[in-house]
Amino acid sequence: MQEDFEYYMNQCLNLAKSALKAGNPPVGALIVLDGKIIGTGIESGRSTGDITNHAEILSIKNAIKNGYADKLHLASMYTTHEPCIMCSYMIRHHKIHKIIYGTSVPYIGGCTSKFNILETEDVPKWGNKPKVTGDVCVDKCDELNAQFLDFLNKR
Repeated sequence: MQEDFEYYMNQCLNLAKSALKAGNPPVGALIVLDGKIIGTGIESGRSTGDITNHAEILSIKNAIKNGYADKLHLASMYTTHEPCIMCSYMIRHHKIHKIIYGTSVPYIGGCTSKFNILETEDVPKWGNKPKVTGDVCVDKCDELNAQFLDFLNKR
């Protein structure tokens, strides 16, 4: 199981490197169903000027475009970063049942912050909370974050 996590997370890291090259935070996300990647997303909020272009949201939109809207509740999401509150809302809306992420996001993470949208069961329409696993390939994710901070500091 952990090997699968690392396999998909390494693919997310490659997507995150593409985001970083374009001047965006290094976030990459995948939606996986039955061992098949059905959606991908690369963070592009800074490069497009559209703050909603988070990797997680784009991976969900890509899976929907690929014809999997009715299967998202069976899928898993892999992402280099803990989904933020905006992305977590979309995850809960589509009832994605498993989230695997690399590094935590202080203050606005959908699980570890006080805005724990991924954990709440206070919205009946959302159903069961997803199973969340964090800290997968965390060192590699943090290394990309450090590169992004260096990029910001040099500007």
